[in-house]
Amino acid sequence: MLKNAFLMMLSLAIAIGGGGASVWYALKIQDGVGAIRIGQWTAFPDIGTSAADPYSKARVAREGVLALGRAEGLSFVAENDAAGDQLKRECSYRIEGGFPTARFWTLYAADQSLGVVETGKPRLAALQSYEMLRQADNSVIISVGHHPMSGNWLLTDGSGRMYFVLTFYDTPIASSTGLSDVSLPRIVKAGCDA
Repeated sequence: MLKNAFLMMLSLAIAIGGGGASVWYALKIQDGVGAIRIGQWTAFPDIGTSAADPYSKARVAREGVLALGRAEGLSFVAENDAAGDQLKRECSYRIEGGFPTARFWTLYAADQSLGVVETGKPRLAALQSYEMLRQADNSVIISVGHHPMSGNWLLTDGSGRMYFVLTFYDTPIASSTGLSDVSLPRIVKAGCDA
């Protein structure tokens, strides 16, 4: 009798623990259910719609973010550079290339909770499309790091893991057919502090 009770409790513990761990993992990874990937960037196009899967709805509830509807825009998150290495605040990067058509876009460096990285300085670790210096071919080169750089510079500070969040507002890529021809800028590591 005691053996049966012990086995039942062990089975329940494994089921509840395993189920909780699998949900935590599904909500934590950037390539989760309903995700699309373009280069280093990942987005959840259905996250603000009624067609969103339960994991996307749980992700919005857990993070407390205001999800954009399909007609409003689309957010992409990058956690790795072009070489596949995790983004780190103690490293410098170049974000280079063309940006898809949008009325407005923002780019910011984020911490683990996808909130803006605190720099300890008056300047935020964020940029927007209206303040960009563009190349002759309309592409953009953005330098990222904690040392001032010429041109477009995104300030980061501190150490540890970092993400880039690129949000397009009022853009045709948010429609289901607009994602097939999209190319997003590359993230190239320029160097790291020792």
